[in-house]
Amino acid sequence: MRPRYQSLIASLALLSSFTDIAFAFPPYQSLGGLSEHELRNAVRALDPTLPGIPPGPLKNNGTKLVYDWLHPFLPPGPLDIRGPCPGLNTLANHGHLPRNGIATPAQIINAVMEGFNMEVGTARFVTYAAFVVDGNPITDLLSIGRKSILTGVLPEPAIVGGLNTHGVFEGDASTTRLDAYFGDNFSLNDDLWNQYIEYSNRLGDGYYNLTVAQELRHRRNTQSIAENPEFDFTSPRYFTAFAESTFPYVFFIDGRVPIGPGGLGVGRGLHVSNATSFFKDNRFPKDFWRPPTPSVPTGIVQVFTAHPIPPGRNQGAVNTYTPDPTSGSFTNFCALYYNFLNITLNRLYPNPTGILRRNLAINLRYLYENLPSLPGQTDTCTELFPYGQPPV
Repeated sequence: MRPRYQSLIASLALLSSFTDIAFAFPPYQSLGGLSEHELRNAVRALDPTLPGIPPGPLKNNGTKLVYDWLHPFLPPGPLDIRGPCPGLNTLANHGHLPRNGIATPAQIINAVMEGFNMEVGTARFVTYAAFVVDGNPITDLLSIGRKSILTGVLPEPAIVGGLNTHGVFEGDASTTRLDAYFGDNFSLNDDLWNQYIEYSNRLGDGYYNLTVAQELRHRRNTQSIAENPEFDFTSPRYFTAFAESTFPYVFFIDGRVPIGPGGLGVGRGLHVSNATSFFKDNRFPKDFWRPPTPSVPTGIVQVFTAHPIPPGRNQGAVNTYTPDPTSGSFTNFCALYYNFLNITLNRLYPNPTGILRRNLAINLRYLYENLPSLPGQTDTCTELFPYGQPPV
């Protein structure tokens, strides 16, 4: 065989192997936003399954040591996936979640209840809200990690999904992460972390509590308005931003610490040393016990009312923040649910068919069944069926 033909055959064989790798579709990768052609190819490469039934509350409730000999801290390996949520990263590093960072919704719900004693309805709602936009409804798997570029031979490398659909859970004005406009929106930012410590020391005497949450949330909102021309603070990110401000002093507190007045700002709050363990090391503090009773993110409305801001966005330039009256707000909570389905989800899945459509409908039923209620909320949100009624 002539050398040039040998070279051609070898090149074709190499290209074929690259093509197989390039078109391999990770079973935990989100299907949202794919073209119809990409979606068909991806679905053919996956093993479909019915969504798992969401778990019920913990059978053995109460204070419990969660950093025990069965759940030692092990730093993630080179192939393990970690993302922007310090709580989920910590659960994976201790084995309460699969250590590779890939889990089913049921595994995530069980893990946040087991590790943080999160109330079952809250655990279900936040999990399914994240799953329908960032998970894979065909395989019932979700990566807790950020999106990352796969190196390969395609002109546009594939995106590996994680908790990073912008404007949902990952979003602008994060307490410890940069806005997406500035680049790395998934790693802990040193300047923002130093700001977190400074506010905790100055306003909380070394503890992150409700007062610190109120002022730091206001600070991050005003920073993004003044620095990010593409700042977007509309639903659903509008709500998750205020909720995430309360998570540290609710879920990262040792369960043996007494609850503070009114249940807000557990005890004195989260000490900066323990905050460092969660946020920087993604590790439970030594001898960490979960809270004694199921917990919900207490104080969201109080964080909002300290420095009220309507949902809105900058208009392509800094300091051009303009309210958006169509976005869900704290006085129109059901609009959060309607916008999430009609705008956010419709953008990701405009015309799903077959198994994908069926599984999305089932997961949306689980989401609706666990819609939270805000203090003073009297309206019951009407269930929507963008992908039809789920099968009985």
